[in-house]
Amino acid sequence: MHVTIANSQMKKVKMHMLVEIHRPKTSGKIRKVAHPQKVAKSFENFRFYIKYAGFVLRALRNPRFQKFLKWIMRREEIEENIVKDVQVRVFPFRKENGNGLAGRCKNKSRIFIYPKRFESCQKLTRKYGKDKTLSYIEYRAQAALIHEFLHVKYASDEEKVRKLTKKYFNMFIENSENTHAISRMLFRE
Repeated sequence: MHVTIANSQMKKVKMHMLVEIHRPKTSGKIRKVAHPQKVAKSFENFRFYIKYAGFVLRALRNPRFQKFLKWIMRREEIEENIVKDVQVRVFPFRKENGNGLAGRCKNKSRIFIYPKRFESCQKLTRKYGKDKTLSYIEYRAQAALIHEFLHVKYASDEEKVRKLTKKYFNMFIENSENTHAISRMLFRE
């Protein structure tokens, strides 16, 4: 069987293929990053942080989550190509006030996702158990990525970004087990 495609149709097919090739998917932009100067400081917990970052990387690349993130971006009219790089940092980031940071958007083109401190994860595990702590880590990273993508559009409106993050994240976990407990842990209701 031989199929003939008109010239105009062939051009459309080629253009679609070019757009798909040059438009990297969000999950393809996500990578794990560790800075050597921090390795020496946190050597005793290095294995923990490497495992944490790998776990977060898988959570952010999860096809169901990626599909939901694309839906948010379409709904909020955020161009997927505007963010060039999403880095899952191996080590935590502490702000000047001493608080930890879950994520950060830099120049609208780079997003950083940070882990909780080793000690904080130990406390969570003692209080809630391993399974709930792992769920918390996964959902914390996903909520942070949603939050930072919303900052691309609403750069300085932190209140609006927090409100939308909570709304979208709760939609994402709506049918999950322990939905309310997870939401309370993340958003401290």
